[in-house]
Amino acid sequence: MKKSELPSKVCVVCGLPFTWRKKWERCWDEVRYCSERCRRNRRSSAGDHS
Repeated sequence: MKKSELPSKVCVVCGLPFTWRKKWERCWDEVRYCSERCRRNRRSSAGDHS
């Protein structure tokens, strides 16, 4: 499969698009962040909007 054919999502923290990775094969439906950094920063970013 070509990289351009892989599924993609938008990170809920930074808003950047990211594509499917092999390590997310079993949990792709639950993936919401493009990186570990965004996952760790989810509280600070989400707290700014409330």
